[in-house]
Amino acid sequence: MKLKLYQIDAFTNTIFSGNPAAVCVLDKWLDEKLMQNIAAENNLSETVFVVKNNSNYEIRWFTPTVEIDLCGHATLAAAYVLFLYFGIDAYEIVFHSARSGYLPVRKEPNDYFTLNFPTDVLLENKSVATELANALGCKPLETYRGTSNFMVVLSSQKELEILSPNMLALSKIDALGVIVTAKGDTVDFVSRFFAPQSGINEDPVTGSAHTSLIPYWSKKLNKTKLQAKQLSQRTGDLTCTYLGDRVEISGQAVLYMVGKIRL
Repeated sequence: MKLKLYQIDAFTNTIFSGNPAAVCVLDKWLDEKLMQNIAAENNLSETVFVVKNNSNYEIRWFTPTVEIDLCGHATLAAAYVLFLYFGIDAYEIVFHSARSGYLPVRKEPNDYFTLNFPTDVLLENKSVATELANALGCKPLETYRGTSNFMVVLSSQKELEILSPNMLALSKIDALGVIVTAKGDTVDFVSRFFAPQSGINEDPVTGSAHTSLIPYWSKKLNKTKLQAKQLSQRTGDLTCTYLGDRVEISGQAVLYMVGKIRL
């Protein structure tokens, strides 16, 4: 059996930046262990699998070690592939996840794509503030717990830029990952995302983390439209809109590679 694989750099318009994702468009679902093995072999932060279901698409995301509930950059990558290489003649693709529900993606002018995701619920959580501070090597202003991740707020972009976490200590935090954020110098807010407990020391650009970041910064800055940048080594740019119980996350994508998996 041969499977076509697309590798897409998401939240960027140039290769070697943004967040790479592998995309496999399937006729029917593969065995879960096989999908996890493919994701491990790809060794990217996410491999996304999609299967057409009537007019919509079922979607699942795998890191090299686990299946996850939601992934922004890989969903954008999957939409990019379907719009550009599968002849989708519509302004919107609707994905459905058994774990995260209805996830539409719109094709916008100037090669932008807009994800519409459910807003995360953040609750202030000080129970692991000391543990997080020690693992991150910083002094958080605020600490929150969302559905899957902790979120730590720092005092400045500079503090975020020089952050060098202890990945072993961070891997023991009971969460999918840890979002670290601060007010931006040239954009509304900046962030980084660490998830060694999920097989990803630092994710380059994390769309799903913005379901937590957008409501926080929207309320903090008293605005619903925001510009964001993730400050990984590859970096990525996101245009964000707060809609209450939903958020919109927009970005571009670019093809890096098309290949075949031989099974």
